[in-house]
Amino acid sequence: MTELAIEPLTREAFAPFGEVIGTEGAETFPINEGTTTRFHALAIADPGPEGQVILSIFRGTRRPDPTAIRMLERHPLGSQAFMPLQPRDWLVVVAERPTTEALRCFRARGDQGVNYSRGVW
Repeated sequence: MTELAIEPLTREAFAPFGEVIGTEGAETFPINEGTTTRFHALAIADPGPEGQVILSIFRGTRRPDPTAIRMLERHPLGSQAFMPLQPRDWLVVVAERPTTEALRCFRARGDQGVNYSRGVW
């Protein structure tokens, strides 16, 4: 079994795989008569040439430690975004190609999401 180093999730480190969704450094402006702050254009959804943008909510179960990665998904036709609904750290495992050597593991804070680019494993 190969153990993956856990890296902090930063925009720079995650750039080869997509975008980090977070409010740090975001363009902001007030809306709704000043009662709300809009964090503008945090990620760009890429539905691909024939796709459509949809939103879904998933409720997952915490996996046991240590977590074994047994499969990777790839969405060749469009991007895919994940944003936690609770303020808990979580792990993001990605790869540019489906090999053990290419795997990267990032620790996302509970206030960070990710938008996988089209074709990322």
